[in-house]
Amino acid sequence: MKKHLLTTLLALPGLAQAQTPFTCTVKGQLGKSITAPAKIYLSRGFEIIDSAAVKNGVFELKGKGEIPVIGDLILRRNGRLGRLDGPMGDRTRIYIEPGIVTITSPDSLAHAVAKGGPNTNDYVRQGVLLEPILARMRAVGNEERKLTEAQRQAPEFRAQQQARYQALNAEMVQANYAFIKANPNSYASLDALVGMRGWDTPQYTTVGPLYESMSPALKATPQGRDYGRMVQALKDVGIGQPAPAISERTPDGKTVSLSDYRGKYVLVDFWASWCGPCRAESPTMAKVYNEYKSRNFAILGVSLDTERSRDKWVKAIADDQLAWTQVSELKGFDGAAAQRYGVRGIPQNFLIGPDGKIVSVNLHGAELGNTLAKLIK
Repeated sequence: MKKHLLTTLLALPGLAQAQTPFTCTVKGQLGKSITAPAKIYLSRGFEIIDSAAVKNGVFELKGKGEIPVIGDLILRRNGRLGRLDGPMGDRTRIYIEPGIVTITSPDSLAHAVAKGGPNTNDYVRQGVLLEPILARMRAVGNEERKLTEAQRQAPEFRAQQQARYQALNAEMVQANYAFIKANPNSYASLDALVGMRGWDTPQYTTVGPLYESMSPALKATPQGRDYGRMVQALKDVGIGQPAPAISERTPDGKTVSLSDYRGKYVLVDFWASWCGPCRAESPTMAKVYNEYKSRNFAILGVSLDTERSRDKWVKAIADDQLAWTQVSELKGFDGAAAQRYGVRGIPQNFLIGPDGKIVSVNLHGAELGNTLAKLIK
């Protein structure tokens, strides 16, 4: 039976290749002025998998693997690697995948053009697609740096900047999702989909179809399986679904359960003391809470702080004057509630109806008040 199952799996398109060990050769030609003692390092995360001296701008590296993964090429003109967790420095990104990847540049890795296997080429195309948006983001930041501190802190300017960044972020999100939709069989798309958690709060209606359209080979990778679990969790907390149970403790040790709110509209708000955007929403949420707290509405704050940040959690509740009930397992994103609700980024919230079913998700800013105004007459 096991042998038959293995044969079936290997017959799936791309899966056998994805699990077959391969060697990736990286050949580079930089400007001839880059020479000894310069060295190029190939890293996978914080792991250095190869290095080579640069002679008259030429270098060659090798990486091995079983599935394509992102790798960073790092140039150190003095030959010494130093820390990997510092500034980006002179580097470029490729996919470590079967075959040959070529790197060409007149002067540095920062200006290099990469060509290679399908995933490296897809990653380059994605970069070309996103660069105009990133350039506008950099321009907004450069404009801000030219102002005085007083000008930067002016409420009107802060609101204007926030609106500009939100608009650009929305463009970035849509461009990435369009790329993923157009390239469902690329490892670059899977990595982009996972990376979007830093740009957008994933919802099943958006990311579910994108994930489901991907090839079995992508879904079978460790990253693909992990994302699949998140997609299933998102499906379980979609609009109209029964809200998963929550039972956690307040700062003073009292156990509070979501079921305690049955018969009311309750906003389950996932946040943390260290989350700036979460705390920036506190004044708006306080205004809505005070307006509707006597009208069959409540808020249950679920903090993703940890034992180490417990004191900061308690202080944030007091500093932000959060008058509604607050609970936490103090296990961060590993807490049961965060896992059940598929929470991978915050702020994130779920509006639960009197019948215990999810009515809406991710109500931020004026949208929260507008939604309650329609539901609570």
